[in-house]
Amino acid sequence: MAAIEARECETEGCSCKAKLQCPTCIKLGIQGSYFCSQECFKGSWATHKQLHKKDEAKNCVETDTNTDPWPGYRYTGRLRPHYPLTPMRTVPSDIQRPDYADHPLGMSESEQSLKGTSQIKILPAEDIEGMRVVSTLAREVLDIAALMVKPGMTTEEIDHTVHLACTARNCYPSPLNYYNFPKSCCTSVNEVICHGIPDRRRLVDGDILNVDITVYHNGFHGDLNETFFVGEADEGAKKLVQTTFECLMQAIDSVKPGIRYRELGNIIQKHAQANGFSVVRSYCGHGIHKLFHTAPNVPHYAKNKAVGVMKPGHVFTIEPMICEGGWQDETWPDGWTAVTRDGKRSAQFDFDSVDIFYCRGVERVMLQFDSLTSRHVPRYCVA
Repeated sequence: MAAIEARECETEGCSCKAKLQCPTCIKLGIQGSYFCSQECFKGSWATHKQLHKKDEAKNCVETDTNTDPWPGYRYTGRLRPHYPLTPMRTVPSDIQRPDYADHPLGMSESEQSLKGTSQIKILPAEDIEGMRVVSTLAREVLDIAALMVKPGMTTEEIDHTVHLACTARNCYPSPLNYYNFPKSCCTSVNEVICHGIPDRRRLVDGDILNVDITVYHNGFHGDLNETFFVGEADEGAKKLVQTTFECLMQAIDSVKPGIRYRELGNIIQKHAQANGFSVVRSYCGHGIHKLFHTAPNVPHYAKNKAVGVMKPGHVFTIEPMICEGGWQDETWPDGWTAVTRDGKRSAQFDFDSVDIFYCRGVERVMLQFDSLTSRHVPRYCVA
């Protein structure tokens, strides 16, 4: 139990000064529960623990109901949102938070201060180590989410598990309240390109699902995502997801000091088009470290005008979004969910803030892709 400023003991019948607070309350961010001694704490446990249950209930999945939030909206595909959403989840107060976590608009002032600049930060050795740590934690969280991908599961339930996995690792889930994004991860089903909001829709056999995880730990963000098969995938889904994975890996293989960032799009689009697919243009990879999104901008399509040359100490993501049909996109009225304009499926991969340059070259988490399950075997590689 932690010692804090003296208050009155909450045990019934005891008016002694209290300096001890329940450790579970501290972790959950519950204020105002104090005890004068271990004995009073133990004696009040039966009633006191009800506070914990009430707080946990706020983060639980509610009953399965569905209301169309935008009557008359013309959806591009078959997917529909399942509203109402559950309330925004809480993060224990002792976990370090990014600057936007408590901003009423979810605005990152540190990102806004650098808006418009193309200068790419070169990270020192201690920051590179911070990125290694947070990227490993993000990988652990994504692997936990992957275990839940099956028919009948809701993306809301996956988000709940992701949230708990983040806080258990002393991490803040970076998407939460980022420009008021309402959930702890992004879940993008079928025609959703990216930034899908977890809800109560149940996954069905044959869906493809991208789970996008970013965690914030000790001042650094770690970002990665994968596309998974839900149950049995058809041949079209297998080819799309396999090709998307290959696009990422071919881009990673080209990464080295001296390469222009714009070259990555040429590599990705060439492979996507050779397999009959298109590349999304509205959303790109990005720099990441103490800021969630920063320079460089990393487009995935050919003949782009990205600025910058790769140097040791740069940290950035490559996260190609590849589509069955056209590359054009639309956004749902929620302001977040990006979908293909023709309603056809899209897939995406982004591994572990993929590329960290330092000293000997490029370090990244590499994954062995299984085209039958869309799962992987992690292994570290240093080139």
